[in-house]
Amino acid sequence: MNKKSFTLLLSALLTFSMLTACSGNNNKNNEAAPGNAGTGGGTDAATAAPEPEKPTEIKIMLPLNTTETPPDTIKTEVEKLTNTKLTYQFYPADTYEEKLNSSFATGSLPQVTYLKNQTTFIQMKESMKDGQFWEIGPLLSEFPNLNKLKPEILNNTKVDGKLYTLYIGRPLARQGIIYRKDWADKLGLKPPANVDELFAMAKAFTEQDPDGNGKKDTTGIVDRNELVYGAFKTVSSWFGTPNSWGEKDGQLAPEFEFPQYYDTMDFFKKARDAGYMNQDFAATSKTDAVNMFVSGKAGMYIGGSMQDIDTLNKDLVKNYPDAVLDTHSMVAGPDGKFAQWMIPGYNNVVLFPKSAVKDEAELKNILAFFDKMMTPEVANLMYWGIEGTHYTVVDGKAKPADDKELIEREVKGFKDSVIGEAETNGMYQSLNVLPGRIHAEELLLENVKVGVADPTAALDSATYTSKGVELQQIISDATYKYIYGQIDKAGFEKEVQAWKERGGQKIIEEYNAVYKK
Repeated sequence: MNKKSFTLLLSALLTFSMLTACSGNNNKNNEAAPGNAGTGGGTDAATAAPEPEKPTEIKIMLPLNTTETPPDTIKTEVEKLTNTKLTYQFYPADTYEEKLNSSFATGSLPQVTYLKNQTTFIQMKESMKDGQFWEIGPLLSEFPNLNKLKPEILNNTKVDGKLYTLYIGRPLARQGIIYRKDWADKLGLKPPANVDELFAMAKAFTEQDPDGNGKKDTTGIVDRNELVYGAFKTVSSWFGTPNSWGEKDGQLAPEFEFPQYYDTMDFFKKARDAGYMNQDFAATSKTDAVNMFVSGKAGMYIGGSMQDIDTLNKDLVKNYPDAVLDTHSMVAGPDGKFAQWMIPGYNNVVLFPKSAVKDEAELKNILAFFDKMMTPEVANLMYWGIEGTHYTVVDGKAKPADDKELIEREVKGFKDSVIGEAETNGMYQSLNVLPGRIHAEELLLENVKVGVADPTAALDSATYTSKGVELQQIISDATYKYIYGQIDKAGFEKEVQAWKERGGQKIIEEYNAVYKK
């Protein structure tokens, strides 16, 4: 072989080698794939793109705060973004606790179980201690978005120093009054500056024919069978009652041992006796209370969240197009001071039952879904809906579409399940256009300035965990009986004594033991 022929052969070999190497770089497994010869531009099954990862199947149970189960519009899009196959089990919020308890008792809770509120969280604490739910605290650092959740709020949901839950964040103090401003204007009433004026407004809305139909068919306050998230606790805070627990003679004591609690019961007893609120409020569901308000039968909806004004307004103006709602929360107590009770930064939590989640690998796959939920793309989808259909972006904020019915039907059910808050999950803040809602957002900031925290929020009491909800029923029943006139102050104090004897005194002692540390 002459020198020229050798050079040509060497060049050909080098070219073939380079082509083969390039082909290998474009398919990491190329060299291990059988039957894969470098055949120019052609590819066979061995060089095709890898199979897509199989979607994670997740079953989710949560309370529904609308009348209809949402269609799959949002769910389908969430599945695409998170590579999941989701099965949602929606149950009406009014009866959710019953479903939660029965499912827990029968071991049929799904992989992802949303509770209802702080009360149901307390109910489940003992089960967390017993190891029936997965501890997730040590795993959060593996998920960059979950790791953004606020430590101070996570601490408020720990049980014996361990974290079992993800939280749905909410403003610290959202509660106040949503009221018929058109009625108030007609009667020459200003927003109530104190509890006496609050009572006077309830009286006027009942007796002075605010709707002008010549009939005595309106009432001042509509309330529901919920002492915490209904009107009672909000008005109680205005009277100066501590938030669940307060200091008395240097010791923690339950709120119902403070005179302001009795003042609040007297306020509602007087209002009910005079007909200034719905007579059967202790048996009225939230749904029925809302219906009574939007049907034009009541002038004030107290407690809950002032941010609900958008939904209430939507339904009210369908019945009364000229109706005008506004919000208010700065109501001074008898001492002239302002106070607002605050939540611990969340209104609900998510648990992961070991009966449904078999091992840590499965748990991590589920947590990966929640980690993706805390990206702006997924959080906005679940909270606001589909851009261009359910909302538009204006000045960097989400402006809900005019079709409120569509939003409530398709989005609301998923909105209530988004974990974290805008600061941690990056979703859009709301662009509010309803004057009453704009006012509500301003009042949320004012509320926090006079906010009162629950001093036991991050404390543990073994007796409270095991018997707290059961014992609280004694006080709830006694409170209703007092307002209904079925027992007097002595009768109420007798029930408080029963609370102490059945375990309440031990709760007081246990909280004080850790409070002093």
